[in-house]
Amino acid sequence: MLKFFLQWIDSWSSTASLSTNVDSTNTVKDSNIQWFRILPFILLHVACLAVFWVGVSWFAVVFMLFFYLIRMFAITAFFHRYLSHKTFQTSRIVQFIFILIGTMSAQRGPLWWAAHHRYHHRYTDTAQDPHSSTHGFWYSHIGWFLNDQNFAIRKEVVRDWLKYPELVWLDRFSLPVVLLTAASIYGLGEWLAVAYPHLATSGLQLLVWGFVISTVLLIHATLCINSMAHLYGRRDFETSDNSRNNFILSIITLGEGWHNNHHFYAGSVRQGFYWWQIDITYYLLKMMSYLGLVWGMKPVPQRVYEAKKYYSQQINMNKQKVGQGESS
Repeated sequence: MLKFFLQWIDSWSSTASLSTNVDSTNTVKDSNIQWFRILPFILLHVACLAVFWVGVSWFAVVFMLFFYLIRMFAITAFFHRYLSHKTFQTSRIVQFIFILIGTMSAQRGPLWWAAHHRYHHRYTDTAQDPHSSTHGFWYSHIGWFLNDQNFAIRKEVVRDWLKYPELVWLDRFSLPVVLLTAASIYGLGEWLAVAYPHLATSGLQLLVWGFVISTVLLIHATLCINSMAHLYGRRDFETSDNSRNNFILSIITLGEGWHNNHHFYAGSVRQGFYWWQIDITYYLLKMMSYLGLVWGMKPVPQRVYEAKKYYSQQINMNKQKVGQGESS
């Protein structure tokens, strides 16, 4: 029992680094759900029902949206485009601040997150992919991180980040960070109830709306990129995987929905390759670059646009051939 509790508090306490030496005959699919270890995740979802007891206020809803958006930006910009793909550079202070905010999202540690994502790109939609779409919607959406096999961090994949002790600390103690975040939001709500009663909120109400509901929405919006973005949408680039571009997902994830773009070329800070492809994360990073907070933003190479033109031409030619065959 003590061992399980230690694993909740310190994710590195008893889990070894997962092997990255996978051959074509191996699979990382594991349907053995670790119910006791995911108890905090289950309780988070059950806690959403408390909304019927705490009621609602405009301030609680606004706070929910704000905390959703700032953490989504931290996940998309810093967990994904920075830690996983190094598409821009920043200072150590800015790095820590936004990765700390991302850790508040209850999506496990930042290095765990980046390592599994890098592994996903290495083996996308194959048997070795931790959340391959070939394993089915529910497994790619949620089942993959509920098992024992994917609890450990793949340290060999993120050796470049292990030199930062503050990032290692956040990765090890991500759950205490989340719990402290929840407690702080509760304390904020209690203080507001006394200092600004006209806001009509309370500690429990702000905890439920601002943390519980906001976090559950944030988690599943992020997971939709693993599942829905490999099933529904357009394929504007020819890739060896099932990645899709999905406008709706790009809105709720601040630009991550342009997933086919990303899997064709993951080295760009921009995932909406064209002006009409809304990529809010990129816009915010661009604004931060004007302030000198980030720099070295990697653009989309011209060869990527040329590949898109060639792919579109091939599709049009195939359609014409099909049309000619039907008419004949």
